[in-house]
Amino acid sequence: MKVILHTGAHRCATTSFQEYMRHNAQALEKQGIGFWGPYRTRNGLFHGIQPGPAPVSGRDLVQRARGRLQIQMAASRENGTHKLLVSEENMIGSVRQNLRLGDLYGGVGERMARFYQAFGGAVTDVALSIRSLDSYWTSALAYAVARGHKLPSETSLDRLAQSPRSWRDVITDIAAAMPDARLHVLPFETFGSRPEAALAALTGAEAPRAHARVRLNASLCLQDLRAGLPSSAAAELPEGAGRWRPFNDAQAASLREAYADDMMWLAAGADGLAALAHDPDKPAAGQNPPHTRLTRGRPDDKQRRMAGSG
Repeated sequence: MKVILHTGAHRCATTSFQEYMRHNAQALEKQGIGFWGPYRTRNGLFHGIQPGPAPVSGRDLVQRARGRLQIQMAASRENGTHKLLVSEENMIGSVRQNLRLGDLYGGVGERMARFYQAFGGAVTDVALSIRSLDSYWTSALAYAVARGHKLPSETSLDRLAQSPRSWRDVITDIAAAMPDARLHVLPFETFGSRPEAALAALTGAEAPRAHARVRLNASLCLQDLRAGLPSSAAAELPEGAGRWRPFNDAQAASLREAYADDMMWLAAGADGLAALAHDPDKPAAGQNPPHTRLTRGRPDDKQRRMAGSG
């Protein structure tokens, strides 16, 4: 059985993808595709994999977690599942930790190494969704502020904009932690609003179109943010409506440049560590690209007459 870990990231339409998978679970089962989402993974399935406070019982929590996973995977295999997709963005960390440390999933390598061990080497593929860093941090900040986090200071915004860590570092850490798994990178700009395309890219299956346009946990606009905050905090937000843009032009440009570098690295092969997922609805041209100019037009005639005159 092929095991695919879909690790998010946060704020990359991961919740919408999980909702799409839940609604189409029965249809996908007929194709041999199983799905585990947060409703299952956060109900004790992953308990003990990551270090943390635990009752003193003398039991090896990591070993027990590995046993639970083996039992659940065996049950899925017996039910005819050929491809098991496990979607849980908290495997790689949390938005709260990213904002607190001003870092992009700094401990992702250690975390994913623990999951790789817990699955007993059964993981064949890992999927990571990424998006432009300026929009990622903006969405993360809006998500945090809407839940009571204080508004970012200019110093903290500049720290995020100047951070040397980017998606390339996250990808490198995951690849090092799971060397035998294929790592697929899905740009949010291509797959964020099209979960069926993401599923097709990961599994090669004929993805259902039903419930493919459900959008959950979208960032709140300025007017909605102000409505949910205390008056003192709401007064610190800029006036007007539309999307909140906490970064100034220079900071946003720096973040976009870092993301462009990451995308160029991925397009060039990512040093063999990861593969950039391509839109299944837009097949590559192949070795023989199509001819787009089959006839001459007036500009060609005019240029030829001018070249031959004099």
